[in-house]
Amino acid sequence: MTTTATTPGAGRARAAIAAKTLRTDRWWFPPLVTFVGLAAWVTYATVRVFMHKWYYVEDFHYLTPFYSPCITDRCVEGAAEFGTPLPKFWLIPEAAFTLPFLLLFRLTCYYYRKAYYRAFWLSPPACAVPDAHQKYSGETRFPLIFQNIHRYAFYAAGIISLINTWDAIRAFHSPSGFGFGLGNIVLLGNVVMLWAYTLSCHSCRHIVGGRLKHFSKHPLRYRFWVLVSKLNARHMMLAWITLGTLAFTDFYVMALEAGWFSDLRFVG
Repeated sequence: MTTTATTPGAGRARAAIAAKTLRTDRWWFPPLVTFVGLAAWVTYATVRVFMHKWYYVEDFHYLTPFYSPCITDRCVEGAAEFGTPLPKFWLIPEAAFTLPFLLLFRLTCYYYRKAYYRAFWLSPPACAVPDAHQKYSGETRFPLIFQNIHRYAFYAAGIISLINTWDAIRAFHSPSGFGFGLGNIVLLGNVVMLWAYTLSCHSCRHIVGGRLKHFSKHPLRYRFWVLVSKLNARHMMLAWITLGTLAFTDFYVMALEAGWFSDLRFVG
């Protein structure tokens, strides 16, 4: 008796399935939440950046990260520590030197790419759900080819995190000298989470541990790589947390400067 080897599925027609997807769960819910969350944050941040007010509490040196460093002629006294080289035209944000780099760092972040590809471009909206676009070219053509500059935006984000750290340190101030209040906790918490998000970046992980053949010959880099790897596993969570801390920090400083409530002071 002889047998003939056949290729699985050979000669069989593909199943005729009219439905776009056979998923019965609420696959559309996560991209919807992402869309609403990112859209709300972008709307709030855009409005705040172009309000040009309520960004600096002079008594305690609280400066919102949305306006740091303040570099236009509109900056109030004490808020501009790096000079004011830009005019006070309403379309120019006070932090015009840093905001583009922060936006670039976030837009090219590996997690955010997944988030807005699914939530805004529906490319694809979820696993096992058809792409809304007919063609797919990856990130090899304009404008998505610029996603590859994420590794360079990381360096700019590190410098900006240093500036935010300085702002948080400088805020330990009161009219009588050293001071400490709830605003300091808010600013410090935001800085800590920003550093955690920045260091959890995939590019940071590659910079720390990439191009090494033997970790045993580089023990310090290995330890740092382990730390960054642990943070990297929480990169998505940190991305959302920092959006929250940035908005909350800005709102807190705005509320203090607008006189909606007073800062809770522990010292000074």
